[in-house]
Amino acid sequence: MPKPVTPLVTADAIIEHRGGIILIERLHEPFGHAIPGGFVDVGETMEHAARREALEETGLQVELIDLLAIYSDPARDKRGHNATAVYIARAEDAEQAQAGDDAGAIYYWRPGEPTPEMAFDHALILQDYLEYKSSGRRPAPMDLLARSYD
Repeated sequence: MPKPVTPLVTADAIIEHRGGIILIERLHEPFGHAIPGGFVDVGETMEHAARREALEETGLQVELIDLLAIYSDPARDKRGHNATAVYIARAEDAEQAQAGDDAGAIYYWRPGEPTPEMAFDHALILQDYLEYKSSGRRPAPMDLLARSYD
């Protein structure tokens, strides 16, 4: 039996801080702001990858407190098909965040402020996060299927 060809797997962490969240400004294409995260290494859980990537990109040790959703549309990343688990996290020392690894800068964003130019599908993920925070409703699989990523 041939080995299946599958999407790459990533994990992201929405790090809550004083009513807002911590974003990074990407150093590499695609440029823009993003939720801290990245690729899962072989032998690593998605949860560990989310924590590791948050540490590498923000310098913060985060606690994962919830899973928002899984995003897997083939068009979500123009570099190629990947699927991501998006976690909600917090860090005790979030005001100490410092850009590292793929992050050129740290950006503190508060709901109600204009959303910066976002990479990937992270603007949609932020909308889902805000809906979840206001209503407790996570994006339903059928909602995710109905989206257009063109």
